[in-house]
Amino acid sequence: MENMNTFQQFFYYFQTNGAYVFSQFTRHFLISIYGVLFAALVGIPIGIFISKHFKLANWIIRIANIIQTIPSLAMISILMLGLGLGVNVVILTVFLYSLLPIIKNTYTGMRQVDRNALDVGKGMGMTAWQRLYMIELPLSVSVIMAGIRNALVVAIGITAIGAFVGAGGLGDIIIRGTNATDGTSIILAGALPTALMAIITDWLLGIVERRLDPTNR
Repeated sequence: MENMNTFQQFFYYFQTNGAYVFSQFTRHFLISIYGVLFAALVGIPIGIFISKHFKLANWIIRIANIIQTIPSLAMISILMLGLGLGVNVVILTVFLYSLLPIIKNTYTGMRQVDRNALDVGKGMGMTAWQRLYMIELPLSVSVIMAGIRNALVVAIGITAIGAFVGAGGLGDIIIRGTNATDGTSIILAGALPTALMAIITDWLLGIVERRLDPTNR
């Protein structure tokens, strides 16, 4: 009976606060997207660079690994000291945590490109830039996409913590629920859409990843 009452309160909360939940859902998703997008703009070129200068690869990947070892709440707290409260802190946190999977997968994808294909490109008179855009990136794009996929799923979880620094998002609803006297239904109203967002995002990007895989064509 108690579980039934909780779900009734859950649906009632959605009926009365549906617009608010949707606005926080959108805000949560956009914060995650922006952080991962900026990480991709930085991480993919770094991954390409270290694939050509692989002596630097261990150092750069090690630095990205060190960032990953810092707990997300601690990272947000550290960045908050310099940037203050708000969305920018969370976007930067997502950016930093997204670097490792994107850099590592870009490096791995580029290193796995068939050397024979590159030799053929050289034989055809292609420049290094032409080989990059016409051979290496098309053959490694599915691996790079897998890194972006992992980064975005992790980012959705990190963004939920951003409510502690006033960034909003679905984490704000979860915090409201924890502060309420009987807030289980409110917690569910924030937690379930967060989980649903991560599952759907992972599924959709998985489809894109498989479509981009040259072995599936």
